[in-house]
Amino acid sequence: MPHILDPLPQNNADDEICCCYVNSTSQIQVARITNVNNWYFERVVFPGQRLIFEAPIYGYLEIHTGMMASSILSDKIPCQQLIVLGGDDAHPFSIPAVSTELQYAAK
Repeated sequence: MPHILDPLPQNNADDEICCCYVNSTSQIQVARITNVNNWYFERVVFPGQRLIFEAPIYGYLEIHTGMMASSILSDKIPCQQLIVLGGDDAHPFSIPAVSTELQYAAK
């Protein structure tokens, strides 16, 4: 998957996985990966939005939920639980078949 912003460091190329997170709440969330050296990943996820991204297999997606001036770390999900299932020829922006573990993220 081509990265326009903040590509993964080159030393992680072998450990990259395609992931999907769905914001099933009614609040705006901020998704952030902080445990990867030399890489910054942070995205706003609106209610009902699906976020598809690549991350190292050992990454953790932090979900911050809150109001205007404050946010709370509401979840920390291993990226392995957000893996998108599909063949090698599957297009990364097609509607993914997500693993059953994604239901964890949707709760």
